[in-house]
Amino acid sequence: MSPDSPPPGSARSAAELNERIRALWLRAGGTLSAQERAEYERLVIEWAAAVRGRIIEAA
Repeated sequence: MSPDSPPPGSARSAAELNERIRALWLRAGGTLSAQERAEYERLVIEWAAAVRGRIIEAA
């Protein structure tokens, strides 16, 4: 698990994850290394789960 990963059972908000994704792209200058791509994929999966959770709560 990377140092930026949340501990099991905790959830970050979609907004926080979106900010982390944006920051990653800014740091990378628009081109992701293999390690950055793996982090990006983890963040996007976590972001999608957070968004789905908000939709379910709203329903």
